[in-house]
Amino acid sequence: MWCSSTASEEEPSESSSSSFSTSLFNFSSGNPRIEETRGLMHLFPDDAPSSLPVGRKPLVCVVGVPNHMTYADFCQFCGSFIHHILEMRIVRMDGMEDQYSVLIRFDDQNSTDSFYKHYSGHRFSSLEVEVCRVLFTLDVQYTGSIEHAQPSNATSTEQPTCPVCLERLDQDTSGILTTICNHSFHCSCISKWADSSCPVCRYCQQQAEKSICFVCQTTENLWICVICGFVGCGRYKGGHAIIHWKETQHCYSLEVETKRVWDYVGDNYVHRLIQSKTDGKLVELNSHCVHADKGCGSCSCEDNAMNETILNSKVEAIVNEYNELLATQLENQKLYFESLLQEVKEETERKISKAVQKACSLKQQKIQAKIDRCNKEKKFLDELNENLVKNEEIWKAKILEIEEKEKKAWKTTDDRVTDLEKQLGDLMLCLEGGKMVEQLPVSNENKDGTVFDISKESSSTIGSELGRKSLTEE
Repeated sequence: MWCSSTASEEEPSESSSSSFSTSLFNFSSGNPRIEETRGLMHLFPDDAPSSLPVGRKPLVCVVGVPNHMTYADFCQFCGSFIHHILEMRIVRMDGMEDQYSVLIRFDDQNSTDSFYKHYSGHRFSSLEVEVCRVLFTLDVQYTGSIEHAQPSNATSTEQPTCPVCLERLDQDTSGILTTICNHSFHCSCISKWADSSCPVCRYCQQQAEKSICFVCQTTENLWICVICGFVGCGRYKGGHAIIHWKETQHCYSLEVETKRVWDYVGDNYVHRLIQSKTDGKLVELNSHCVHADKGCGSCSCEDNAMNETILNSKVEAIVNEYNELLATQLENQKLYFESLLQEVKEETERKISKAVQKACSLKQQKIQAKIDRCNKEKKFLDELNENLVKNEEIWKAKILEIEEKEKKAWKTTDDRVTDLEKQLGDLMLCLEGGKMVEQLPVSNENKDGTVFDISKESSSTIGSELGRKSLTEE
């Protein structure tokens, strides 16, 4: 199992390990409300990750595992080496509240070296930026434990069997994982636990975030509104809690440190119960106690008040009174918020109405612009149509005129052709007559009548006269 020593043995161990150039880191484990174990780890530095340190042991520490990574997630992350792991222990280093570390002991040195080479600098997930930082561990020392309350038998002694499978916790059979609350399980059993809490005590490894003022981000003198949960600083710091009351009229605010409720209207505390710092039980606040303004958790009068007021009937009456008072204030706050919602609804309806009117106006303007553009186009088309009709009438008149001219020209051409045919016929007759005359014997006498002497000159004279006549007619 793990090395263990007291605080007085710290110096010799440190001197013996100084030759290996190791670094000391404080760690703690356990449930802070029950029992907290503190110790020291001697880790080899990772200045030269490529070379393995001399004097290393089959013990490594995975530093800086994010809180949102559960035990099952981590077992799944190193699942390829889970059969070589003898024991794992979850611890938390000082100054790393949002992270935890895992001490891992392997069965041999070769498995340890392979795990270091494979996972050192490897990202936990492809969606995250955090990387796995593996350091060889020389020694682990437990310096002591702090008991905050009387532990029960289930948590004070080590469990001989796994609480999940009820089998014995044997390192040779399966690796053992010890949670941050000092409960041990088989690695195969805890890997099936999907929650980040412990299956035995339900202690969660994720530490609650510290409250801060929503305005100035301070962590001192904080008050939380019991109506809406607003966190603000007190009047002696920045006064944002009282400013919140003035703005919202939420008159009840809980002091984070003492868990007491303050009434801004009455300017005093409104309930008579506080939580004891010893065991967390509710006790009556003694108004005559001189330490009442400090929470009454450190003086002897708290025990007297607890013994006198722990009776169930009185506590029930006080709780009922507080519940009635709170219910009344919640009803007032309900009416107040309903009025605010009504105002917001009316304002939203007005804005919607204005937006609708504006949209309708814009759409109407666009439609009117389209109508004007269409009217303008219609007017242009009407004028164009009118011009086309006029042009059509003009062209029809021109076509009729041209047709009349063509008819006259055709008629004139036909008349000329007719005259020419007649002249050609006369000419042919003349030519035929001339040929016949030439065929007859030339004689100046004729038995039956007068003989005319028609010569070539007379025939040519007749033809020229006919030509002049035709030219004159044209």
